[in-house]
Amino acid sequence: MTIRVLLADDQALLRGAFRVLIDAEDDMEVVGEAADGREAVELARATRPDLVLMDIRMPGADGLGATAAICGDEELSGTRVLILTTFEIDEYVAQALRAGAGGFLGKGAAPEELLAAVRTVAAGDALLSPAATRAVIDQFLAQPDLAAATPAGRLDVLTAREREVMSMAATGLTNEEIAEKMFVSPFTVRTHIHRAMSKLDARDRAQLVAIAYQSGLVPPGRPS
Repeated sequence: MTIRVLLADDQALLRGAFRVLIDAEDDMEVVGEAADGREAVELARATRPDLVLMDIRMPGADGLGATAAICGDEELSGTRVLILTTFEIDEYVAQALRAGAGGFLGKGAAPEELLAAVRTVAAGDALLSPAATRAVIDQFLAQPDLAAATPAGRLDVLTAREREVMSMAATGLTNEEIAEKMFVSPFTVRTHIHRAMSKLDARDRAQLVAIAYQSGLVPPGRPS
């Protein structure tokens, strides 16, 4: 299956570089380019990409607003957003996740890291493993106004195994790392993750992690 990617960045040179990199992969293709957030939303609705590679700071409508619009559009439920930006500051990361982004990556990432991130987020397995991102998640999603948003009883629909996997995912562990700790296969972990997402109406893994913090399943504090 080919991952259809929409590029959203106000720098044409960067869009060109990303296009060359992505189109060179057998399992990816660029289906459009947007120079600002408004155009990104319009093109997403027109092309229905699997993933939008979204910059944050763009003239006019920024990437955060565009991310919220795309992730909040029921007709684009199959489209994921990967934030790629020069400005790797905590508040941007938190806002991007709250807007519905499936991942956050700095523009200093190596080409192979970017391609891996596209595949990860397009598959619904949000890019939440780097230590810096884990710290941002627990710092911002555990704020009082957010913590009160999800009652702990909401998790009663989950099995004990699903809660266990969800809590480990929320600390930033990958499926492979969780599988190693639980002595099961990564496929089994992925199944538990997707069942928990379905039961909790979570759009993707990022939202599932947010629910884990908001409900108190994972306490505030930097993961070990």
